[in-house]
Amino acid sequence: MSLKLVTFTRPEDAGPRIGVLVDATTVLDVLDAGRARGGPLPFDPRDMVSLIAAGEASLAALRALSSYEAGRLPLSRVKLLAPIPRPRKNVFCVGWNYLEHFQEGERIRQSGQTLPDHPVFFTKAVTAVIGPHDPIPYDPRVTTQLDWEVELAVVIGRAGKNIPEARAMEHVFGYTVVNDVSARDLQRAYGGQWHKGKSLDGTCPLGPAIVTADALDPNGLRVITRVNGVVKQDSNTRYLYFKIPRLIAELSLGMTLEPGDVISTGTPQGVGFARTPPEFLRPGDLLETEIEGIGVLRNPVVA
Repeated sequence: MSLKLVTFTRPEDAGPRIGVLVDATTVLDVLDAGRARGGPLPFDPRDMVSLIAAGEASLAALRALSSYEAGRLPLSRVKLLAPIPRPRKNVFCVGWNYLEHFQEGERIRQSGQTLPDHPVFFTKAVTAVIGPHDPIPYDPRVTTQLDWEVELAVVIGRAGKNIPEARAMEHVFGYTVVNDVSARDLQRAYGGQWHKGKSLDGTCPLGPAIVTADALDPNGLRVITRVNGVVKQDSNTRYLYFKIPRLIAELSLGMTLEPGDVISTGTPQGVGFARTPPEFLRPGDLLETEIEGIGVLRNPVVA
């Protein structure tokens, strides 16, 4: 049984809770459903990383709870947060992982760079993470070149180090949607400031749900970015240059991956800085980020 897992708050209590999307309009409050069932859950129903770390025991408990009527709420009554509102580590990201995007950037750089032999990793600070409907801040004192990057994100379920590529998918808990919003002027400043340019507050919309790995084939998902309803990126994860097992194997070489770690797998062509003329986000814009089978982020850009 596939599961779409969310983190949310209710108006009557500000603390986060884990939910299961029952359908497009209904969420199961795991805390309330667990109380109605009686007996302890194998995870903290307020903490998604706790659920992920408990593995199959968590999923079995959630599948049992999903048949309960107790704890069901209209989705319109809750506020969705990022599924992991504050990851325990920076979000891992991959640069230039769709062939078309690499070629798109190459036309801009004209550096004679060849296709990479290994994936290039960087990170976004945990303070960049926001929810699926939260505003993206725009401050011209900091940047005037906010750009969009739709990406499939992999959520690690089992810890591992030096993970063999052939066993890598055993460590995947599920998948979610990321937009790697990037301040291009900061990213290119002073010879290259990738971490700063990628880590401004509010530049990592994440969500709306984590879809468990048993429910989704990550190798053929349509990925789309829209700005004010206009499609800017439209591609498919089948065009990933380095596939997910290779990314996990290389990232885990000499470095432990842990439950709840998020790996954002790179973006396809259509980013703003490579357009003619270049396009960037402005206050009043609505950035929509969609991945087939997972859901849509709708983030307004707000001064």
